[in-house]
Amino acid sequence: MSKQFDLIVIGAGPGGYIAAIRAAQLGMNVACIDEWSSADGKPAPGGTCTNVGCIPSKALLQSSEHYEHAEKHFADHGIGVSGLKMDVAKMVARKDAVVKQNNDGILYLFKKNKVTFFHGRGAFVKSVDGVYDIEVSGAAPETLQAKQVIVATGSRARPLPGAAFDEELILSNDGALRIGAVPKKLALIGSGVIGLEMGSVWRRLGADVTVLEALPTFLGAVDDQIAKEARKAFDKQGLKIELGVKVTDVQSGKKGVSVSYTDANGEAQKLAVDKLIVSIGRVPNTEGLKPEAVGLKLDDRGAIVVDDECRTNLPGVWAVGDVVRGPMLAHKAEEEGVAVAERLAGQHGHVDFNLIPWVIYTSPEIAWVGKTEQQLKEAGVKYRAGTFPFLANGRARALGDTTGMVKILADAATDEILGVHIVGPMASELIAEACVAMAFRASSEDIARICHAHPSLSESTKEAALAVDKRTLNF
Repeated sequence: MSKQFDLIVIGAGPGGYIAAIRAAQLGMNVACIDEWSSADGKPAPGGTCTNVGCIPSKALLQSSEHYEHAEKHFADHGIGVSGLKMDVAKMVARKDAVVKQNNDGILYLFKKNKVTFFHGRGAFVKSVDGVYDIEVSGAAPETLQAKQVIVATGSRARPLPGAAFDEELILSNDGALRIGAVPKKLALIGSGVIGLEMGSVWRRLGADVTVLEALPTFLGAVDDQIAKEARKAFDKQGLKIELGVKVTDVQSGKKGVSVSYTDANGEAQKLAVDKLIVSIGRVPNTEGLKPEAVGLKLDDRGAIVVDDECRTNLPGVWAVGDVVRGPMLAHKAEEEGVAVAERLAGQHGHVDFNLIPWVIYTSPEIAWVGKTEQQLKEAGVKYRAGTFPFLANGRARALGDTTGMVKILADAATDEILGVHIVGPMASELIAEACVAMAFRASSEDIARICHAHPSLSESTKEAALAVDKRTLNF
């Protein structure tokens, strides 16, 4: 006999598990289905973000950053280090432990909020009189029923045509997080978030890293001035970045991987490396969902078609996160999940896509929210810009990390903040102030008039706001 629920959520990544918890908080009887398993076969909810994305990559970035500080920067603080070595196996084990803590945390939250969890793959079976039958395949097959379904099945790495992932030599983000020893030579195809973050991890630990990017510009979605500042920092670190590249052939063998490509000048090149990480984007994951069983509509990319409120073409079926339109970001998925749960409860859930922050967790970190300067120019919007370098910030000097700047763009007539862009230390944390300010439609003058603690990195945001009116105090 089928088990009855008010809501079934397929997928327990950031969008799915958050939607399930919020719906349960609002009084619904909720089931959440997820097939992800740990190495020992136990449930591992959290999706790509927790298992092979955001969380493990940050763990490796932190470990590798500690190593680089010990190797290159401790001496500046009077700290002598001898016999420094890197235990990659222990670093990876720590990463795995961090992932498990998050997996277990989600299972605890399900129990706390009375969400019924099913370990297996969820798929549509049929719809009768507005009730959906959802099959759970796995160790304990089940059939569940509900009038409301949220699909949150996420995305998967896009393979390079002719170079399938084997996760040993040709790696997706999954394999990149499980490299067992520092490769002598590493190549990455794609200079997006995953490429730059994984490239940074292994460069810090001693790998010779080359990033091959098809586009002629570096970080095209980032504000030009910020992207140029980041590029200078990466070049100085020894991260080799080639733009305007066209990969023509990839061959793997016992000795590693050979990548043939034409460079920006149209000249043929060949690169021999130990391992190749391919990070050329992600595709919506509807594999095994069986959308055709109920007539769920997909677009040309395989994404589930939704309206502005995440409704699909089927009554009672919703979709959130990477499997729908919009940026593939964990926090975007979370916001959509909460909004849908609240709509189901008769509330007015809302997501402002203009206020979703972006972060690249390299060193320096890169973070931004709102419009870039090039976007404002293209739209013909009159604006004023203010920048402040971390070189002039006392806390950054004390930290020993003065790379980068804060940049604020404000409407020329109203002074409303239109975009904030940061490259430098702790940009991922500093961007939150900008998100709050822009949510309340603050002006640059508002930030300029707010007292910021001294000494702090956040003073650079205040000074950038002052710079919009050409009245910085410390530069």
